[in-house]
Amino acid sequence: MPTPLRRPTVTEAEAHTEHVAGMAHQFEDIEQQQEADFLGIWLFLVTEIMFFGGLFASYAIYRWLYLPAFEGGSHILDARIGAANTMVLLGSSLTMALSVRSAQTGNRRALVFFLIATMLLGGIFLGVKAYEYDQKFVEHVVPSLDWAPEGATLARLAPGGLGHAELFFFFYFAMTGVHAIHMIIGEGLLLWLVLRARKDQFTTQYFAPVEVVGLYWHFVDIVWIFLFPLLYLIGGRY
Repeated sequence: MPTPLRRPTVTEAEAHTEHVAGMAHQFEDIEQQQEADFLGIWLFLVTEIMFFGGLFASYAIYRWLYLPAFEGGSHILDARIGAANTMVLLGSSLTMALSVRSAQTGNRRALVFFLIATMLLGGIFLGVKAYEYDQKFVEHVVPSLDWAPEGATLARLAPGGLGHAELFFFFYFAMTGVHAIHMIIGEGLLLWLVLRARKDQFTTQYFAPVEVVGLYWHFVDIVWIFLFPLLYLIGGRY
């Protein structure tokens, strides 16, 4: 009589792979996929460090050359608003860390809550920054677009030289603008995580996207921690 057909055996590793949600087909196991995720984000952050490093190096050179003008420009900025925005961003780092912890423990409701809280705090930061930009147009200290300081603003900037003060505000808009673009990208990534979390696509075994976005968000926060004193706290104020 004919030999019955035998079903192909499934190895233990293959059986395990089939039950891990979120695992891509090109990886042998979820651990390998997570290692690839973290390698990718760290390589990306290295390129970001080099990018911002160039801005910081250029800023440092011109600040050393034209310190009085940079001090005058810094005194036009409202350090209290900058400090408040710093606290908002530090709060968003806390909620982002709690999001990662919630993903690790499989608490979907807490994960969604803390991700949305992080988005709200990031939105507050961007809203305050938009208000600051608007004030700079009111004061006519926007390089190339609206550079015509007058009154008390002109008196503060004139001793250091208006041309060099305009250079300070170029760095202010360039550095904070690039940072704001990174924040907007981060907001989009957080929304993507919220949508995935609401569909219950993260488990205690698979939550690498939350950690990767968390690393990106913390990096952007760290950049602001350097920007705040370098732009807002130059020279004696009080």
